[in-house]
Amino acid sequence: MLKYEIFINPKWLQKLEDDIWEDEHVPAVLKIGENRYKIGLTYRGNVIRKKKKKSYNIIFLNPYLVDGAHEIHLNAEYEDISLSRNKLSLDFFDRIGVTSPHSKHVLLYMNGFCKGIYLELESFDQHLLKKRNLPEGPIIYATNYFANFSLLSPENKLKVSLDEGYTIKYGDQKDLTLLEEFIEMINTFPNEEFEKEVGKILDIDKYLKWLAGVVCTQNFDGFIHNYALYLNSKTKLFEITPWDYDGTWGRDLHGRILDHDFVPISGYNTLTGRLLHIYPFRLKYKEILSSVLENHFCLETLEPIIEQQFQTLRPFIKIDPYINMDKKYFDKEKEVIFDFINKRYEFLMKELATL
Repeated sequence: MLKYEIFINPKWLQKLEDDIWEDEHVPAVLKIGENRYKIGLTYRGNVIRKKKKKSYNIIFLNPYLVDGAHEIHLNAEYEDISLSRNKLSLDFFDRIGVTSPHSKHVLLYMNGFCKGIYLELESFDQHLLKKRNLPEGPIIYATNYFANFSLLSPENKLKVSLDEGYTIKYGDQKDLTLLEEFIEMINTFPNEEFEKEVGKILDIDKYLKWLAGVVCTQNFDGFIHNYALYLNSKTKLFEITPWDYDGTWGRDLHGRILDHDFVPISGYNTLTGRLLHIYPFRLKYKEILSSVLENHFCLETLEPIIEQQFQTLRPFIKIDPYINMDKKYFDKEKEVIFDFINKRYEFLMKELATL
């Protein structure tokens, strides 16, 4: 496992501690192997900021780009016993044809103190698009639960603005206006007109592949949060990508066991509901999900991938100062994931008939 070392003046570290919600970066140095990089460092995430083991956001200052990236995230994965669910999920999306951030586990040290195992995640931004040879285009993050493609909030109250829940990562205000117009279409067009027009704004096939990924991994938040929208400048269509998938593979984001049938096969946000109400789109989703179940979401395919992931992490469990568990307990978590895959697979195979 690659070793990352951060060196930071204690006064800047104290500044982060004084206000854990502050997003302003402080100066530090990141050493990877023999290479040193000047960076900006801050905490990231929401609930995780209150935990002992925090997640970090890093921007590269000098040089500006490292391996084609200006920004990376170091996730603590604190609530995930396996430390694996996020990576397993994002890799799964990648295999089924959904653009998603790449990730790798690293061993993090700060001023000589071991901070433990972290998951390095790519930032979904214009630099990632360039690395993947994708056309440049606006990127909009779904930053909270208001990003449900609806006119109503999750509490069924009328939204003050259609862009509630969204933040521009790359682009400008007019790009957010395009999204607002799309949300208006989703909520006001009659079925016949919606069927005719939606394919001019949304890459439907890619959205349905994403839907299959969310449904299989059972990310409860994935339908109204934990995603980004990318407007492909070549196709002029919105595409969707997953983000923060630690609450998956049989557990929720707090690490609690989640029943294998908790999330329905049809998902539950407004856009998904409109699409699956139309027969050709529902049939296409059924074909995509059937293929994913046959080729990707089955124990035969996933077991060796998961085994390898656990073998990679296992030797470093005792080194992480924030993990207080026996390796046998860590190994048992693998069985939780296997059990979920089997039960979820059987559930979804039966539910296919309802589509």
